[in-house]
Parts: sequence; structure tokens; C-alpha cells
Amino acid sequence: MGRGRPDSARRRLLLAGTTALTIWLGSAGSAAAQLVRYAEDGSMQLDSYGVAWFAAFSGSICFAVVSAAALIRARARSEVELARLRKENDELKLVADRSEAALAAEDQRLIVWSGSDEEPLVAGSLPESTRCPTSRSGFLAFGTWLAPSSTAQLEKRIAALRESGESFADTVEAQSGTVLEATGWASGSRFIVRFRNLSRERLEFVALSEAHQELSREVAVVHHLLDALAMPVWLRDAAGKLSWVNKAYSRAVDVASAEAVVGQQAELLDSAARQAVQRQRESEPVFAQRLSVVAAGARRIFDIVDAACGAGSGGIATDVSELEKVQSEIRRTVESHARTLDQLATAVAIFGPDKRLQFYNEAYRSLFGFDAAFLEGAPEDSAVLDQLRALRKIPEQADYRTWKREMLSAYQSLEARETWWHLPGGQTLRMIANPHPSGGVTYVYENVTERLDLESRYNALIRVQGETLDHLNESVVVFGSDGRLRLWNPAFIEMWSLGDADLSQRPHINEIIARLARINRETRAFDEIRNAVTGLSETRERVSGRIERHAGNIVDFTTVPLPDGATLVTFVDVTDSVNVERALVDKNEALEEADKLKNEFIQHVSYELRSPLTNIIGFAQLLADEKMGSLNPKQREYTGYIMNSSGALLTIINDILDLATVDAGIMELEIGDVDASATLEAAAAGLRDRLQEASISLTIEVAPDIGMLRADEKRLRQILFNLLSNAISFSEDGGRITVSCRREGDEVVFAVRDEGRGIPKAFIESVFGRFESKSAGARRRGAGLGLSIVKSFVELHGGKVDIMSVEGAGTTVTCRLPAEPKAISEAAE
Repeated sequence: MGRGRPDSARRRLLLAGTTALTIWLGSAGSAAAQLVRYAEDGSMQLDSYGVAWFAAFSGSICFAVVSAAALIRARARSEVELARLRKENDELKLVADRSEAALAAEDQRLIVWSGSDEEPLVAGSLPESTRCPTSRSGFLAFGTWLAPSSTAQLEKRIAALRESGESFADTVEAQSGTVLEATGWASGSRFIVRFRNLSRERLEFVALSEAHQELSREVAVVHHLLDALAMPVWLRDAAGKLSWVNKAYSRAVDVASAEAVVGQQAELLDSAARQAVQRQRESEPVFAQRLSVVAAGARRIFDIVDAACGAGSGGIATDVSELEKVQSEIRRTVESHARTLDQLATAVAIFGPDKRLQFYNEAYRSLFGFDAAFLEGAPEDSAVLDQLRALRKIPEQADYRTWKREMLSAYQSLEARETWWHLPGGQTLRMIANPHPSGGVTYVYENVTERLDLESRYNALIRVQGETLDHLNESVVVFGSDGRLRLWNPAFIEMWSLGDADLSQRPHINEIIARLARINRETRAFDEIRNAVTGLSETRERVSGRIERHAGNIVDFTTVPLPDGATLVTFVDVTDSVNVERALVDKNEALEEADKLKNEFIQHVSYELRSPLTNIIGFAQLLADEKMGSLNPKQREYTGYIMNSSGALLTIINDILDLATVDAGIMELEIGDVDASATLEAAAAGLRDRLQEASISLTIEVAPDIGMLRADEKRLRQILFNLLSNAISFSEDGGRITVSCRREGDEVVFAVRDEGRGIPKAFIESVFGRFESKSAGARRRGAGLGLSIVKSFVELHGGKVDIMSVEGAGTTVTCRLPAEPKAISEAAE
């Protein structure tokens, strides 16, 4: 492409020169023609004007040709220079591309500042995992992709680099969690910051550095802790030489410092002990033994523990000289105590931390009948319990393993445990398990059979007597043969308000009777009580009576003579019983009177109202019959009014009678198989005239699986009739009523919905009340018994009624009847 352009330029210049030369030659020809002018005689003559014009033209053409030639030469030189520059540019671009590729291959990005005001150069790229911006401006906004702490640290480092040329090498963390290496340095007048993604080796190096620092800190802490111990501690390298000791070790070997001990390789253990440690390591890596060692110029007893591993070994020496002395004293004390315990009549057995028998006395062996050889074999506690079970010397247990595990748990207990053993032979043992602080348990067995027998008799008598008296609702008091108070219960104090009296002084009955008679203004009954307690009659008999207290309480009392000459007196507050009895009598009389009035009312309505009303309806129907004679239009209209009003009145009377029958509990349902769909159609058929009169459409929706249900068909039809009648009353002319019937589980659900004015919220709570009726627009208001009858009949079937209404949107009444009434189900069972 570079060489093609100069050739085309040259061609254009040659073409322009050729064209100019052609024009020049043509013009020269015409000019030459004008230079020569023929005379009249046919001879040629030169024209001076033409000669001047021809000279000027020829000079111009020559200048143009020379200028074109110079231009062509200059153009050729520039084309050569341009080609050189383009080649150099291509080479520089190739170098730049290779450099950028090299930067990208290293997962690094550079920022180069050439001057204080110059925008920095950003080159290279970082992996996508760093989530750093690829744009220059976004990358330079470090706070958008670096962690806040790393951003502040990096900006501080860059500022120091650009101001004073301080180089740095830090690690920064991106918000994505990636760790980057940020390195900054100055190169001449330029400042360069390089971001590199730490490779796996660098990350491992960082992790190892952190782990090394953590281990160094832990080792320093452990060394500090071991230095604080009073026990000598030492560490050896793989060659067996001391590499570190604590301060206690240096004190034990009388060396000034731990460093001097390592330098001198001063040994705490003598050669025999070290050889013993070496021999032990041939079989196992841990040496643990009690040795006598010279420490700080004195021979003492140490527990030596030395553990070896591949990298070396370490040991610790615990001074147990005082412990050894104390243990010797304890052994002597235990022997002395054993001789003392062997003389006791109480059975004692001591088991060690390994749960084996360490000591027993003769009383222990004889109490349980153990074989001496068995005990001398130091049996385990578990084996001793098994032997006791075989000898039937432990309580009978339904779950022996659980009982045994509970007994052996005394080894883990912190306090002494006391257990009572009731043996099959009738003996009772008091067993005390006292755990040792150092492990093991001491068992002490005390035979308390005779003592418990006496105590149980006495305590049982007192306990039964006291518990019986204290927990009686009746007031109980016992007077001795001398007439003084012996026993009483809290109910006696509370009933007679004797809380301030000092009954513990055993007052005489005369003092108590005098106080009770004064408070309650009753003398005859209290005299009977006094005579029963202090009387000298040979035949002491039971005395009963009733005291009506001044406060209105009624108390029944009874005196019972006791065999030892004492007298038991009981007082029972029968106020509530008497009041309830009187209330029940009064209520029963009132119920009988109400039932009598109800029956009379039902009979009166039945015969005094319904019979004449039936006659009125019958005669009105006869008058309306054309066979009895024709009536004029006005008479026929009045007759229709009579029949309608009489029918409405008869319906009200029938409803009242039905409700009264339900309330009296004498209505019986005639339960049978009922076709729900047919019953619904029959109820709707009785209201066709009212529906047509008000232009109300009725939609009946019966589920296909409705089938048969068990109910009283007459009452069910009455329920549906009243629901539809109520819906018609509250519907507007031209409205719509929807009746649906479906099954839900074990229930048959009837729902009647109208689109009338609805029921106000204030009236919804009392809609099922009797004689509760609200105006239904222009229609006549009913007696308010329809929904009440519906509710009574539905509940009589064991169902329930729900109503939902929204003013202006209509009302929905839902009746849920059981497919099988409870009464029928219970009768079938």
C-alpha cells in the first residue's frame, strides 16, 4: 500500500505534464500561425504583437514544466521518508503489542506517572477474579474495588512515592477477596506502581509466613509458660543434646542461666537414669518412672516423664518428695484406723479407686455371711454386689442392672449418699456410701431393724392421726377424760376464729364453750357438747345436733366417745349444702310452675286461637268458591285479604307452637331418608306466587353427589321454606335468589343467598332472636320468627346456622346438617 501511492502520484503528474505540453504545442501552433501573416501579394510577414504574445506564453510554459519537475522530485523524497516513518511506526507498534502481551501474561497492571500534572498511563490487565475495573478511570479509583483498609494504605504509599520517591512493596486485598502484590518505585522522572496477582506459590509463601509467625508466637508462649513452672523441663534435639531448658532446670543444676545450661550440657539426671531412659525408648517412646535425683544440692524424689519423637525428645521432672512423705503418713494412719474399725460392731468396707476391696472389718463379714477367702481375694465392688444378690442380702430389685449401676455411681459422686436397704429376711440396713477425695468409696452398714420397727409404729400412729386431722375439711377436736383439750386441727381454729387463743396450754372445755357460746349466742347445743365430754353416764353415746350461728352459718356437730375416755367432737359447715338444697327446692317449684304455665299456654293457643282461625279460613275459602254463589269484585278482593291475613296469622301461630314445643323439650323428630333435591324443590314450590309477584328469579344448585340424608323431611322443608321466605322479604323487585346444596365431609350444607339490601351490622347479632324483625323496604315486616325457627330446627338436628351479610350486597344464610344425626347414631350404637 505504501509503494502504490507514490506511483499513482507520479502517473498523475506525468499526465498533467503531458496534457500541459499538448496544450502548449497546440497553442504554439496557433500562435505560430498568428505570427506569420501573408501579405496581399502572397509574401509572409511577421506580426510584432503575436511575437510578444508567443514569447510570454513560451516562458510561462517553460516555468510550469520546470516547477512540475521540481515538485515531482520533492514528492518522491517525501514518499521515501513517509515509507521509512511508517515502517518505523509499525515496528514500534509491534514492540508495544509484544510488551503489552508480556504484561498481560504476567497478570499484572502498571500505572506510570511521567509528571505531576500529566495523566498517568495504565497498562496491562488483572484476572477477572479480582473484579477490578478494566477502564482507566475506574481502575485508578481504588476505593471502588479494593478493601477500605487496603485503599487507605495504598493511597498513602503512592503519595509518599510521588512526593519523596519512597519505594514500597505491600500486599493489598480486593473486595472480591483476592490478594494482590502492589510494588512502587521511581525510575528517573517517572513513578511506577505495579499490581500483580499473587500466584499459588506466593499465596503459599504468605500462608507459610503467617503459619511460621503463628508457630513462633505459640512456641514463645509455651516457653514462657514452661519458664514459669517450678518443675524442671528440658528439650533435646535428634542427637540427644540439650537444646532448651527452663529456669527451674537451671536452678536444679545450679547453673546461672538456661543458655549456660545448654552451652555446658549440664544434666539433671545421672548416667544411670539416662541409661534407664534410653533402654525404655527401645520398647516405647515414653518413659515415666519415680527416681531419686540430686537437685539444688539435695536428694529429692522426682516423677520423671520423658517423651521422644523423630525430631528429638522432651522431659519434665515433678518433685514428689513431700507427696511421698505424706503418703507414708497416710499409710500409717490407715493401718491405725483399720485396727480401730475392726473392733466396731458397725460393718465397714473400703474400696479403692480401682473399685477393689481394700479393707473390711469382722462386722462386715458376719453381717452378710461372706466367705473369708472371697474377701481376702480383693474382689471388685461389682462382684461383691453379685455375691450379695446370690446370698439374698440386698433389696429385691425388678431391674437389678439399673440398681447396680446406680449403686456404683457413688464413685463419681462428690458427697456422701445414704440408702436404706430392706432385705428379704426382714432386716433393714442403713447404708452410707462416702466417696474418697482421692478415689474409692467407704461403705458403712448399720443394722437398724429393731429401732426402725419401734419408730415406725410410733411415727405411723402420730402421722396417721396428725395427717388425718390436718387434712380434714371438717373441724375436729379431741378432749381428754379430764375435759382438757388434747388434739385439734386447723379447720377447728378457722371455723370458730380461735387464732388468738393459746390452745397449746390445753384449756378446759368450759373455757372453750364459754367463748364459743358468747360469740355465737348459742347455749343449748354447746351444753349438749359439754355434757357429752364431761358427763359421768355409764353408757356414753354419740350425740348429734345443728348450730345456726349468728353470722348465718349452719354447723352440724357430732360427739364420738373414744376407748381411752376421751371424746371426739366434729363440726361440719353445711351452710352451702343447706342453701343449695333450699335453692334447688325453690327452683324446682318454679320450674314446675313454669312448665305448667307453658303447657297451659300451648293448649290455650292450640284450641282458643288456631281452631277459630281454621274456621275463618274455611269459611273464607267457601265464600271465594263460585259454587257457593258469585261475589262482586270488591267482595272477592276482601275475601282474598281475609284468606291472606288468616294464612299469615296461622303461620305465626304454628311457628309459636313449634317454638314452644321445642322449648318444652317435647318435640320429636321423625327421622328418615330424605331426598335433599326433592325437598328443596317442594319448599320452593310453595313460594312461586311470591316470586312471580316480585319478579324475583330463583336459582337452585344441587351437587350431583348429594344423595340422601337422614333428617325430618317436614322440618327440613320448613327450614328451607323460612329461609326462602326471608330472602324474598329482603330482596328487591327483579332480584335474584340462589339456593345451593352440597356435601362437605359428613355434613350436608344448604345455602340461601339473596342480592337484597342486606342486614345492618347492628342487627346481625340479634337476627336469630324471636320477634326480631326489621323493615324490608316496601314489603310488610314479618313476625320475626322465621330465622328463630330455622335455628331451633337445625340445632335440633345437631347442626348449626351461619349468616353473612353486607349492606347493599345481600345476605347468605348457611345451614350445616349432619348426614347422620347424633341422636340416631347413638341410638344405633
